[in-house]
Amino acid sequence: MLNDEICKLREKLNNSIISGQDYSITYQLSVELDDLIAQYYKEFQEKRAPKKEKVGKNARTKTFSSI
Repeated sequence: MLNDEICKLREKLNNSIISGQDYSITYQLSVELDDLIAQYYKEFQEKRAPKKEKVGKNARTKTFSSI
């Protein structure tokens, strides 16, 4: 799962910082972590996006009135 990958990479990054590894290694881990986090939020937003319903040539967003 993506969340697990993020946690593992975050731990790896933290250990890299604590142990004083070469900056290029720490930087690369940071970039990889940023990419995973961006992917996580993208997937999260796609799940929350309103469903689209095709009508003719145009697509409309379904809306639901409050009850």
